[in-house]
Amino acid sequence: MSDFEKKLIQNAQNGNLVSLEKLLKKYSPYIKKIAMSICSSYPSLADDVHSDTLVSVFKNISKFKNNSKFSTWFYRIASNHCYMKYRQIQKEKKIFLDDISNLPSNDKRDETYIDFYKALAEMPLIYRNPIVMVDIEGMTLKQAAKTLNISLGTLKSRLFRGRRLFKENLSKYEKI
Repeated sequence: MSDFEKKLIQNAQNGNLVSLEKLLKKYSPYIKKIAMSICSSYPSLADDVHSDTLVSVFKNISKFKNNSKFSTWFYRIASNHCYMKYRQIQKEKKIFLDDISNLPSNDKRDETYIDFYKALAEMPLIYRNPIVMVDIEGMTLKQAAKTLNISLGTLKSRLFRGRRLFKENLSKYEKI
């Protein structure tokens, strides 16, 4: 984290709304991407998760303790919001017709992209999140384990199983 970013965080924690706005603008695209990845089973919720995350950061910036990267803290909030939405959907048995299974595609690259996210969406969250964090977002194993609040060994196990499951899921979409 740069000194400039540390200063922005410190100013935002002291109530400086301009600094907070700069932080939110900087991290907003990152959080949007994360929300789309984590909520790949329900892409129509990604905007809600993105907005909820930004509001949570706005309300709770003073609780950030600088013992991790700011992006890790952001990611954890986004992940928690996605889990909450997912639980709510499961509880209410909601169905979203505009989700990934109905995306149109005219191009082979688009089909591959959609197949990738379909295969990812079929995975349980305990395997999907480590793959998103490590393989898609590029987090280190240690960062991902800390973000998910699990041991490094558990993360490695979930990554191994998740990658195997993802490969199986993806093979269903291969065109012969």
